[in-house]
Amino acid sequence: MVEMGKYFLDFVLHLDNHLYDLVGTYGVWVHIFLFLIVFAETGFVATPFLPGDSLLFAAGAIAATGALNVYILMVVLITAAILGDTVNYWFGYHIGPKIFRKHKSVFFNPEYLRRTYQFFEKYGGKTIIIARFVPIIRTFAPFVAGIGRMTYLRFALYNILGAIFWVLTLAFMGYFLGNLPIIKQNFSFMIIAIIIISFIPAVVEYFRHRQVKEEIIEN
Repeated sequence: MVEMGKYFLDFVLHLDNHLYDLVGTYGVWVHIFLFLIVFAETGFVATPFLPGDSLLFAAGAIAATGALNVYILMVVLITAAILGDTVNYWFGYHIGPKIFRKHKSVFFNPEYLRRTYQFFEKYGGKTIIIARFVPIIRTFAPFVAGIGRMTYLRFALYNILGAIFWVLTLAFMGYFLGNLPIIKQNFSFMIIAIIIISFIPAVVEYFRHRQVKEEIIEN
């Protein structure tokens, strides 16, 4: 288990090297790998730990070298993101409440559900778009939308817009910035920075909610 954890950490921090190796070995078939990772990260509440923002950035950087066709890459990633959220929505719609009543583990954690509900209370349906840029919340937002019985047409609109905005923003950042000498030489630090920045909204929201809760208790 420890060895798997070390390998996963190494994979996340050196996404560019690992993806280069995969492209060199499997060529265009790497698109399937990227599709599955993005689909799983957005489509299953049990896999919020998979790389999301950092993977898009790294994939964009590799596309800039010509190893991958940037237009095909965008279509693959956007499609994966849309389908992932769609599956997650219906998963939450049909069996979401049962799962959270029966399971209390690191993956099926009611606390994640509660935080996502807070996002919905603050941002409404736009949460589906905003959550694309927030790890964990990104995975649970469509799930909560399904539990809350958001109409599918409304969800689908936010889902499509959010997927397009998320993929184009991160992948094109990688495409235009990932191969600059200063970024390329410090790619691991860039990945860490992306991960930290993406968690900031959730951390801020957590402490804001905690402060409000303490004020209510004091009063």
